[in-house]
Amino acid sequence: MSSKSEFLWYIPNEVKSGHRGDDVVENHNSLQTLTDHAKALEDNGWKGALIGTGWGRPDTFTLAAALAAQTTSFEPLIAIRPGYWRPANLASAAATLDHLTGGRVRINIVSGLDNLEAYGDSEGDQPHRYARTKEFLRLVRKLWTEKNVTYIGEHFQVTQSTVVPRIEVRGDRRHPKLYFGGASEAAERVSATEADVQLFWGEPLDDIAQRIERLKVLSKKLDRDLPPLEFGLRVTTLVRDTAGQAWTDAEAKVAEIARREGVSFSDPHRSVAVGQKRLLDLQARGEVLDDNLYTAPGKFGGGGAGTTWLVGSAADVANSLRNYRDLGISHFVLSDTPYLPEIERQGQQLLPLLSEAD
Repeated sequence: MSSKSEFLWYIPNEVKSGHRGDDVVENHNSLQTLTDHAKALEDNGWKGALIGTGWGRPDTFTLAAALAAQTTSFEPLIAIRPGYWRPANLASAAATLDHLTGGRVRINIVSGLDNLEAYGDSEGDQPHRYARTKEFLRLVRKLWTEKNVTYIGEHFQVTQSTVVPRIEVRGDRRHPKLYFGGASEAAERVSATEADVQLFWGEPLDDIAQRIERLKVLSKKLDRDLPPLEFGLRVTTLVRDTAGQAWTDAEAKVAEIARREGVSFSDPHRSVAVGQKRLLDLQARGEVLDDNLYTAPGKFGGGGAGTTWLVGSAADVANSLRNYRDLGISHFVLSDTPYLPEIERQGQQLLPLLSEAD
């Protein structure tokens, strides 16, 4: 694979145990348990992990800082929301953590639905939400790369603002990478102009190819003034010693999800997000797409990265990820449950096959 390819995992960051079929254990969200995850990632070849966000979950930035302090190379991909954060506050917090960790911070900007009223935020319709996100990204980057910033926008403003400590330039890394997702037209316009990395869910190869091409064209059309947009894939990877065992286990896990959730499972928010709807619509095209993209989990409330799975032996899944690489994907955020043992299994079985292809 490309020498730029990077592989991250996912740390669930949930108050309630058992997320997406994870082991139900005591102290699942303790500092010791989550540190065990982060250290296992370091020991098994992973670059770091995405840490999810949302009101009603432990604070993502606090957890990221705690895990960074317990590790030496682990890079947290910290999910944050405009509105929950102000641009200058986020820029300062991230610059501080980046300084303390020697440049290990990554930021994932999330603009999807959340319980805004609970933390005192409000926003209008979709165009308003993404216009605010666009401004947020632009201002955070300015604060990281410029001094004495004065910015007066529709949603945010600062006057003579200099964030300290300054972000240290490390090779071609001028600042922490800014990841962003979203499949709507409004979201893609934000990515095309402001994001460093566009994250996709696990869609079929042809669909991803079309989206990458559309974003490249849009970047030129909108006069992107940043380095070329990079692309990432966030997907569940179910890896076993053989393909037969993997599919047996995948079908059993889906059956358990169906038993637990019921066939009438419905999340009222899911129909709102364009990216989620794209995943759910894949079921009409078949239960298995491409070589091994399994769509059945979405029937029973998989949601997000749990909606579609890449299933197979390590060689099967590695081949699928190479196919995504060939389209231009260079950032991979993988996971399966139970999270901790799968960190080791996939780190030992899957990642070496991918590094061999670099």
